[in-house]
Amino acid sequence: MPRKAAIGLQDFEKIITRNCLYVDKTDFIKEWWENEDDITLITRPRRFGKTLTMSMLEYFFSVKYAQKAELFAGLKIWQEEAYRKLQGTYPVIGMSFAMIKETDYQDARKKIGFIVANAYSDHYYLLKSRKLTDADKEFFKKVSFDMDDATATIALHQLCRFLAQHYGKKVLVLLDEYDTPVQEAYVCGYWKEMTGFIRAMFHALFKTNPYLERAVLTGITRVSKESVFSDLNNLKVITTTSKKYETVFGFTEEEVFDALKEFGLEDQKQEVKKWYDGFKFGDCDNIYNPWSVINFLDEGLLKDYWVNTSSNSLIEKLVREGSADVKRVTECLLRGDDFYTELEEEMVYSQLESEESAIWGMLLASGYLKVRRFFIHKESGTITYVLALTNREVVMMFRKMVRQWFGTCKNVYHVFLDALLSGDQQTMNEYMNEISLAVFSSFDSGTKPSKDTQPERFYHGFVLGLMVHLDGRYVITSNRESGLGRYDVLLEPRSREDDGIILEFKVYRAKTETTLEDTVKAALSQIIEKQYAASLEARGIAKERIRIYGFAFRGKEVLIDGGKILEYAPNRNEESKGSL
Repeated sequence: MPRKAAIGLQDFEKIITRNCLYVDKTDFIKEWWENEDDITLITRPRRFGKTLTMSMLEYFFSVKYAQKAELFAGLKIWQEEAYRKLQGTYPVIGMSFAMIKETDYQDARKKIGFIVANAYSDHYYLLKSRKLTDADKEFFKKVSFDMDDATATIALHQLCRFLAQHYGKKVLVLLDEYDTPVQEAYVCGYWKEMTGFIRAMFHALFKTNPYLERAVLTGITRVSKESVFSDLNNLKVITTTSKKYETVFGFTEEEVFDALKEFGLEDQKQEVKKWYDGFKFGDCDNIYNPWSVINFLDEGLLKDYWVNTSSNSLIEKLVREGSADVKRVTECLLRGDDFYTELEEEMVYSQLESEESAIWGMLLASGYLKVRRFFIHKESGTITYVLALTNREVVMMFRKMVRQWFGTCKNVYHVFLDALLSGDQQTMNEYMNEISLAVFSSFDSGTKPSKDTQPERFYHGFVLGLMVHLDGRYVITSNRESGLGRYDVLLEPRSREDDGIILEFKVYRAKTETTLEDTVKAALSQIIEKQYAASLEARGIAKERIRIYGFAFRGKEVLIDGGKILEYAPNRNEESKGSL
């Protein structure tokens, strides 16, 4: 009989005692301990076993669980005699910042106060310790959710001192999801206040703390040193490209296939691989998403489990409000193509709206992109990464995200698509203007883009919408070479029953154009003069089956005109003249 596939269970003791599926990762204890790094920061995507690993460490090292040695019996670490003697011998402070998702700084700061106060409550016995002075005990009693900043930022340092005095042994600190408050602060607009507070706390806890033996921090991103780890020189950072601990988080292919066999689902190997494989940590390919695999073992259904477990608001914001280039790359990724870029794995949140490489770094750290390979340039020392969407589950998430951009005008959008495919220009104009009014500003990054770039953000988001909604009927590409230039959007029909369609977008120029009609004419002229239809014709699509449309933008106002290409260029000679 197979073990239970427990969903969302992150307590090590409960998983072992309830006979739930547990993939033995206890060899991490030995590997980490023998590396002797003072402070280890490990970044991995969400739901990849970080919290369970921290729970495992606490049950193994903490004096609180000295009588829980039986939990490790039969596991890899228990084969090591030296480590059997190490179990339950250290004072441990274990915390998680995963719950800090408040929309304003004061509430977030208060919740951190609660978490620190709870850490004190776990060691309330210290108030009876003869090793603590009366002054120590008075400070202990001052720690509460509403303590002032000076107390809050030094409180964990002091707790380490109290524990070290009581046990005569330095302390291990385990901090899970350390970067959650930072991410929420960026999204909700209180970044400066939060990073200032966290930096002061971390400085006291990790930099100037003689009572600290070692620490492990986990999170999704490697936040820049300047933001929260200022002057912290004893920090060992393990990112997704690091070789250390590469098989500790997530399941290897062997581990997944063993589990499928145990649950009688061995015949689903290849489908499970398409959906949930694709992650790469260090040099280890074929890392599977553990959350999705466990859910599949429980339900037996192939679907997008992982991407629905929490908000993707930051990722959605970065792509939706990103530049035209960001959306063009997203289009490329959704087609299954690779993307070449330089990026930094250290996350500087202030650069997310100005440096596109920071966006790709965030997507990589979050698990939405994978590194296929990379190249080191000998002269400059820079690294070019070859990136792709991780797997089918991630592709489904991106497609759903794009659909949601037009959710406020879903019905209108579908009417527009029907009008586009049927060539109904009057309806196209009417409904395109409704779409523009409804969603145009949502593509604005808030960084005051120019009147020229703001429409570009919108219509490249619009192109992604076409890709997602018309994928089964058309192959949709943008900014590709054809004829004598690069078209904006080309819809190549998959069926002989449909027309090929070329779209050209232009922003109204008051200096050279009197009306939006002039702008539309310029767009149509460009299609003809640059012979954008050449690529469709090369694929065997006759001219009579090609339609062209110019889209003119003036703020949120849109004008569309066009029709059959033969109406504008009945033969190649006229086409070359750009006759309209």
